Amino acid sequence: CPPPGDSYGVLPRPCHALVLLNPQSGSGRALDDFQAVVQPMLAEADIATTVFVTERPHHAHEKVRDEDLSQWDTLVVMSGDGLLFEVVNGLMERPDWKEAMKKPLCILPGGSGNALAASINYYAGYDHVAKKKLLTNCAFILCKGLYTQMDLVSLSTASGKRFFSFLGFGWGFISDVDIDSEKYRWLGSARFTLGTLQCLAKLRVYQGRLSYLPMAAEQGSSPARRDPRAPLTNGRVPQPAGMEAPGSPPHDSLLLPLGQPVPPHWTVVPEEEFVLVYAIYQSHLGTNLLMAPAARLHDGCIHLFYMKAGISRVTLLKLFLAMSRGTHLDLNCPHLCYVPVRAFRLEPRVAAGIMTVDGEALACEPVQG
Repeated sequence: CPPPGDSYGVLPRPCHALVLLNPQSGSGRALDDFQAVVQPMLAEADIATTVFVTERPHHAHEKVRDEDLSQWDTLVVMSGDGLLFEVVNGLMERPDWKEAMKKPLCILPGGSGNALAASINYYAGYDHVAKKKLLTNCAFILCKGLYTQMDLVSLSTASGKRFFSFLGFGWGFISDVDIDSEKYRWLGSARFTLGTLQCLAKLRVYQGRLSYLPMAAEQGSSPARRDPRAPLTNGRVPQPAGMEAPGSPPHDSLLLPLGQPVPPHWTVVPEEEFVLVYAIYQSHLGTNLLMAPAARLHDGCIHLFYMKAGISRVTLLKLFLAMSRGTHLDLNCPHLCYVPVRAFRLEPRVAAGIMTVDGEALACEPVQG
């Protein structure tokens, strides 16, 4: 049953889907799984497919950026989160991005990190599952054909890069695990368990300044809840008509340029030594990591977590074990802080450590979203 306040669209029948599939993702079974599990279900639901198999990085990005999309009713991504990141950013580079972003997107888990698929499974009210069962659940959601809105977060970096992110931005421990464990891709999701143990052994501390705009302190006004039915583009209230040139990318109305201090109604975290900073906008960080149980697809909220230096390895491991059930905040660990925000800025003191956006590595530099 759809949650109240969300409006749903329905895919037409018959329906034509463009399936973007990375045959290398996860343990390399995506194409086999698509043909064995998904295709028979879609055929029964009157969804015809054109399968586009990616051959190199950015292949899907270029495809959706340059292609006439009018021949397809939906774009389906069968891979890990990285391929959907490519697709979203390819769509946002189009001059007609406003129209292109109305095209329903579907994620089918085919990677080792299937965070969005796990989140959607959770929002749909299904039991926690993984692997083939998660794939079957997501394929079933596609067959039903209901779609709704999802927030995007606009990220910009000091070197002038701009990304649109659907999952999360990280720095420190979690990003180290994500990137350091790439070499164990063949293990599937078990690569993250091994990576966590390795990163625990050499636990690092990162220095920097973290600032944020709390959900309640919007634009320095009195605390007011946003109307959940108000339209949002990329996690912000749209500008009045005429404020943006047609085809230009959306304007970051809550952010000042990175060279300037944050606005006075923002909060600056007093500590400057962190084990990790993670801004997540969906419930799951991985198939087995329920990081933000309160998150929803379209809540206009960035769920900001940060862990202060001084935490012991044992406590950190306990937190990660609890995160598999989404009970990590119940441990009341004084080093772990969680705050719902509308915008954030992170300024590393030195270019140390890996940053990630939707699981993809970034150079370490000041960033805001």
